[in-house]
Amino acid sequence: MTTTADTPWTDAPLVALDLEGTGAQDREDERILEIAVIPITGGRPSLPDAYTTLLNPGRRIQRHPWISPGLTNATLADAPPLADVEPELARRLNGQLIIGHNVGVDWRLLHRCCPTVRPSGLIDTLRLARHLYPGDKRKSLTALLEHHALTEQVTCSAPNSQPHRALWDTLGTALLLSTLIDRLATRRVLRLGDLQRLAGIPIANDAEGRGRPEQTPLLW
Repeated sequence: MTTTADTPWTDAPLVALDLEGTGAQDREDERILEIAVIPITGGRPSLPDAYTTLLNPGRRIQRHPWISPGLTNATLADAPPLADVEPELARRLNGQLIIGHNVGVDWRLLHRCCPTVRPSGLIDTLRLARHLYPGDKRKSLTALLEHHALTEQVTCSAPNSQPHRALWDTLGTALLLSTLIDRLATRRVLRLGDLQRLAGIPIANDAEGRGRPEQTPLLW
């Protein structure tokens, strides 16, 4: 099916995504530690088709408050390197609209590390929340899920995950998207063009020119 601005958002090729990394303070040495992808079909996340994996960063990581719980050197040691996972990510994400909460942060790192991943666009649930609740400063993913009584649903649907881990946050983002759209004052099904106007952010597929991080041999 050809997707246009008039396509109902529920018929658009949408994929929710979240990744956990070592942190922007690592600059060019920043690494992805975990990633999750969940297709959104008919406006709902398709958990049976979800994909999630830990990633071996090729070096030992320092413990910092922003490193997600459970992502330790011990748990990452047996994970695959990003180079082994990139083809699967490209298969799942190329040509799709990536949905994320503050998705520009995830895309910055994914775009640099995986130049073969080429989505058709980015949709930011944070931007959509700011449109709906301009006076509310509590716009973190966990705060918005709690506000919309979605926390328990996410936790029950992803029992082996937890907040600030890739699968939990990806599922939460997918459920939050449809909930926020339901709150919009519209009498018709939201069109893709309207969703992109409200929550889309620019995308540039120029990863070849920037180059990926050097592939470091697995260290342990």
